[in-house]
Amino acid sequence: MDVRLLRALVAVADCGGFGVAAGRLSVSQPALTKQIQALEAEVGGALFVRGRQGAEPTRLGLALLPEARELVRRIDLLTRRAAQFKRGEAGSLAVGFGLSGIDLAPQAVAAFRRRFPGVGITLEDMSSAAQIEGVRAGDLDVGFVRLPAPDDLARLVVLTDTLAVASPGDQEPPPTDAVGVAAWLRGRPVVRLTRAKGPGLVRQIELFEGEFDARPELVQEASDLQTVLALVAAGVGAALVPAGAADIAAATVRVTPIECDGGRARGSDAVSWRIGAVWDRARATRARDNFLTVVRELTDRRDADASDGGSARPPGRAGGPDGSSGVR
Repeated sequence: MDVRLLRALVAVADCGGFGVAAGRLSVSQPALTKQIQALEAEVGGALFVRGRQGAEPTRLGLALLPEARELVRRIDLLTRRAAQFKRGEAGSLAVGFGLSGIDLAPQAVAAFRRRFPGVGITLEDMSSAAQIEGVRAGDLDVGFVRLPAPDDLARLVVLTDTLAVASPGDQEPPPTDAVGVAAWLRGRPVVRLTRAKGPGLVRQIELFEGEFDARPELVQEASDLQTVLALVAAGVGAALVPAGAADIAAATVRVTPIECDGGRARGSDAVSWRIGAVWDRARATRARDNFLTVVRELTDRRDADASDGGSARPPGRAGGPDGSSGVR
């Protein structure tokens, strides 16, 4: 049954006449009359009685009107909902993040929620490898992963993170240069994330320790970064963590980034690494595109704050390996 005919039935009944109903529907009165006649032919009886006071529904018209009204309402609701999906204002979004995205990803989700409250969004903490598999499988729409990422995924470089030393706040702070940090760590008890939970971070720590001959004593491992920081606060040992961990560390923990701009640390992959948002080009949705727009805006704002000296953590966004903008 043509929904236009049901809409005509509802409009004539609500308006009490064909002339006013035609105006509401933006059609001519003869066209509206033909629509009602077509519906009458389909249901096998007259739907309205015309008189000087307008048009009154017949018993058949009154019997059909409640269901017709409900169907029109639901069609209108579905039409509006479809338009929201098309604009990315409805639907769902699944986002993954790892240790280095522990501050940026939640900020992006919060900003997206404020702008698009009709989209359901989930945020899951997982390793870069698990995120890449999730994006490929369609389980994740966007992942914040350690770069480089596979060439089959699109990516946007969002920040460069660095290793930092987490130490008890009531102790003397460690050095900030990589050589000094290595010497400071040598023989010192440390705690670390398990390899199963943070394989990328563990590889980064091992690369740093190998390149700068740091030989700390590993005394404890933990399965999440918050526990690592809690162990540091308790005095169990120091820890090498992403500089972004400062955003979740307790006030009793000092997080000291390792500087990358001097001596052997200059440009060293052992000290810093890039983080990018990745997604599958073949699975395009407007909601995902809107989320990436929010990520770009947030990244640009962080870069501006860093260049103005307004950020305590200035690594910011890096360009691509060929000097490009970082978008692929």
